[in-house]
Amino acid sequence: MEQITIKTEKREELGKGAARALRRNSMIPAVLYRGGASTPIKFSKKDFTKFVNTTAGKQMMVNLQFADGDSKLALMKEYQLDPVRGELIHADFFEVSLEEKVKVTSPVTTVGEPIGIKRDKGILQHLFREIEIECLPDKIPGNIEIDISELEIGQSFHVSDIALGDDIKILTNPEEVIVTIVAPIVEEIAAPVEEAEVPEAVAPEGAEPEVIKKGKKEEEEEKTQREDQEK
Repeated sequence: MEQITIKTEKREELGKGAARALRRNSMIPAVLYRGGASTPIKFSKKDFTKFVNTTAGKQMMVNLQFADGDSKLALMKEYQLDPVRGELIHADFFEVSLEEKVKVTSPVTTVGEPIGIKRDKGILQHLFREIEIECLPDKIPGNIEIDISELEIGQSFHVSDIALGDDIKILTNPEEVIVTIVAPIVEEIAAPVEEAEVPEAVAPEGAEPEVIKKGKKEEEEEKTQREDQEK
C-alpha cells in the first residue's frame, strides 16, 4: 500500500471558537483516534489540502510526523468541508499498527468498455462503488480495479467475482452486484388516432323531405289566393 508523510502537531486549543481561530490562521483541526482514546492534532492548511487532493478516491496510509520527532501510522477516516465555501475544515484519523488487521472500505473502479455498451448500445448501472475488507494496513489496496470489458447486456459483475488474494478478506456480501449492463431504453411511439367517422343523418322511414313539405305548403297558399280572386 502507498504511504505518504504529512507534518502535524498536537493541539491544546479545543472547542469551536478555538477551531475557528485555527482556520483563520490557515490551520486545519483534526483528531487522531486509537482504541477508545483520542488526540487533538492540527495541520497546515496548505499541506493538508495537498494531501487530500493527492489521495482523492484512494485509501492511503499516512505517516503522521509530529514536531517533537514522534510519528504514527494512520488512516484517514473522513474529512469535512465547509458547506458554503467548500473548504476543508476538519478531519478524523485512526491510528493503526502494521501487526493488527483493520476493517476499511476500499473504492472500486472499473476498466474497459463492456461489449454490451460498445456493440449493443446498452447502459452501465454502477450499484456499488466501494466494498468493505479486512487486512493488515500495509496490504490495503488504494483502490480495487475490476475489468468489465467482457460484460454483455443482462450480465453483471458481483462482489464474488473480485479476487484480492489470501491476504485480504472481503466482508461485503458476495452476492452484491457491483455493475450490471441493461438494455437501452426504447421509447414507444403511439400510433395516430384515426378520426371517428360521423354517421350521416338519416331521415326516419316514411318521412318526407323538408323541401317537399315546403312545396305542398306553397301550393296550398297559391290555391287559397286563386279562390279569393275568383270570389
